[in-house]
Amino acid sequence: QVQLVESGRGLVQPGGSLRLSCAASGFAFRSTAMRWYRQAPGKERELVASITSGGNTNYAESVKGRFAISRDNANNTVTLQMNSLKVEDTAVYYCKAVLIRIGIAYEYWGQGTQVTVSS
Repeated sequence: QVQLVESGRGLVQPGGSLRLSCAASGFAFRSTAMRWYRQAPGKERELVASITSGGNTNYAESVKGRFAISRDNANNTVTLQMNSLKVEDTAVYYCKAVLIRIGIAYEYWGQGTQVTVSS
């Protein structure tokens, strides 16, 4: 059974930092690309950062230079380090895995964790 469990929710002031983690189980984490998304109130869910099985990373323009995604294959976790946070980073953050089985892609999402940036 595939499970993704996010942690690290919090309230932080603008300019502050927060670290989110996603604990994965039930699939071959080491060979799976992982992604972080976010969804702000009234907006569509957007891709924030991704990391391939080989460790290559990509970021949305809005978070480049401020956020860093990493993975720990020994502990099946993917982390999003968020620095220099802005009010507009306020959202529910989700981690996602896409598994390919017999040529069909299955998407799995965590339950989400709230990040609020406010003074």
